[in-house]
Amino acid sequence: MSTRHGGVSQGPWASLNLGGACGDVLADVAVNRQRFASALGARPVWLRQVHGTNVVQLDGASPGADLLPADAAWTATPGIACTVLVADCLPVLLAARDGSAVAAAHAGWRGLAAGVLEATVQALQQGAGVAPRDLMAWLGPCIGPQAFEVGADVLAGFGVLPETAGPDVFLYRPRADGTPRWRAYLPALASARLQAAGVPEGAIHACGHCTFSEPSDLFSFRRDGVTGRLAAAIWRRG
Repeated sequence: MSTRHGGVSQGPWASLNLGGACGDVLADVAVNRQRFASALGARPVWLRQVHGTNVVQLDGASPGADLLPADAAWTATPGIACTVLVADCLPVLLAARDGSAVAAAHAGWRGLAAGVLEATVQALQQGAGVAPRDLMAWLGPCIGPQAFEVGADVLAGFGVLPETAGPDVFLYRPRADGTPRWRAYLPALASARLQAAGVPEGAIHACGHCTFSEPSDLFSFRRDGVTGRLAAAIWRRG
């Protein structure tokens, strides 16, 4: 998982912005991505993320930056890093316990509600033969519940009625004018989805960092509007 340190970008993208579609100088992004790849010791493959559920398999013939319209990727090929970009959305990294396959998913609320994590687990099972019970998951930095204010449309996306929304995932916090609003907890939503897909609860680990509340280290779109992108990556060493 990257932070915002160690790159060459300036202004609101300072300094290790890895996103190529957020207004930064593309030459600076290219340098940043090269530094990121060098730090990994693997080849990151960048996706064209659309808040959907498409999962792609990566191998030695996988195309380069920003060419694959997908929000998740998996691979069994060593040296290729499944990589997702975030700036408040939740990055989810998955690995088979035996190291035979890995995956990365971009999980904002729309992708979570649509089933991107279930699709990723299914892709690993069908493509690499990894049973859900044999997966481990890491939930990276994302916007925390103290900052992620949502409306009834988000609850509806998860099939939750306002009167039955539990405080473990949707905390009711109306605005001063009485407008009903909730605070959403993305890691809890993701963990519930992964468990429903068969991943053991004890194999799901959340890092606990909030992008919104850590401006010195992490980019946050909701906090800053114009900002950079962080990257989460996972790969097989061999």
